[in-house]
Amino acid sequence: MATLLLIGVFVALLLIGAPIAVSLGLAGAAAVAVGLDLNSVGMIGTNAYASIAKYPLIAIPLFVLTGMVFDRSGVAGRLVVFAQAIVGPRRGGLAVVATLVCMLMGGMSGSGPADAAAVATIMIPSMMRAGYPREFSASVIAASASTAILIPPSIALIVYSILVPGTDLRALFAAGVLPGVLAGVAIILPTLLLSRRHDFGAAEEQQRPAFWPSLRDAVPGLLAPVIILGGLRSGLFTPTEAASVAVAYGFLVGLLVYRNMGWADVWKVLADSAETSAVIMVIISLAGLFAWAGSTLGAFDQAAQAILAVSGSGLVVLILVMILLLFAGMVLDGVSIYLITLPLLVPIAAAFHWNLTWFGVLMAMNIAIGQFTPPVAVNLMVTARISRVPMEATVPWVLWLVLSMATAMLLVILFPEIALWLPRLLGYRV
Repeated sequence: MATLLLIGVFVALLLIGAPIAVSLGLAGAAAVAVGLDLNSVGMIGTNAYASIAKYPLIAIPLFVLTGMVFDRSGVAGRLVVFAQAIVGPRRGGLAVVATLVCMLMGGMSGSGPADAAAVATIMIPSMMRAGYPREFSASVIAASASTAILIPPSIALIVYSILVPGTDLRALFAAGVLPGVLAGVAIILPTLLLSRRHDFGAAEEQQRPAFWPSLRDAVPGLLAPVIILGGLRSGLFTPTEAASVAVAYGFLVGLLVYRNMGWADVWKVLADSAETSAVIMVIISLAGLFAWAGSTLGAFDQAAQAILAVSGSGLVVLILVMILLLFAGMVLDGVSIYLITLPLLVPIAAAFHWNLTWFGVLMAMNIAIGQFTPPVAVNLMVTARISRVPMEATVPWVLWLVLSMATAMLLVILFPEIALWLPRLLGYRV
């Protein structure tokens, strides 16, 4: 009864439009009240607090702040010019530029929706002038921004490292690099083919920006992921300390190098990042309560046993898990999916002896696809709003990108070394 109540209240609240945090918290509290004793009810507040009272979680608000600082400091605009200097004028060139800039910005923000908003604001007007339909532009940028969940620093991978004992965040960051690049290539290829087939970008500027001046202007932004990953690799600082260094560097670039930010902008960035971080932390807190209720009641163990009973083949079970995560990614954000599903999926991964670093990256790739797959694709929602088109108008273009990205994910399933080669090369435990 309590297990059914846990799932039923959660689904019912989502269906009526309740926020994800409210749905998780009320479902967990209701299940505890019905299925456990009064002493357990008194643990609700303690468990909700314990879910966020973890030192590594400090990195999340700091990386959120980093992404907003680089967005406001004009880094995205300079990266666009630099990417145009690399790609040059060609059919589909601006769409490729948008993908490259999303990947670079993902190495600073760690958030797909933030990445999508920053790049769409700059790129969509330029792409419209060059002859790209709004629907196509919104689809490409939404798909490209999903690589932020793979390319470090990824907020979702930070949460995964905290929830899965024995995983090294540095190894997860390294493992996400090559799959993130592969995902970017999987977006670029159909983008070029569709652009040439439909003659998109016929009005693109024929003058390529000068390479060296554009590189010089983009260097401060390009150095951000180098500083983060280089510091982690050298052992100079921990992932949490890396987030602090990234924030300090972002303010340095915005205030002193590009000088696009004033003290009023600093206050606005701090306030906006605090609001975004508070939403994430509330979700994490109440999802922790949901996970504790499910674990205590045995709901996740029962569900895991049911999935394991479907087939004894690890590949079949993995495909079922991937389908489940894809549907979850259509309606939930990446952090929430990790928080809700990991108590269920970790025992399954252990039963089949899946490498947990590889599995974390696979989850990230799957959730990335969900971020631009309708009906409730969070990245596509952002870009569709900015381009002023209904989400359903993007479906003919999005489906090509979903298919291509799913093919990239299949390659990582079949060849785990795509994810594990780099962390092993760097000497991390995987």
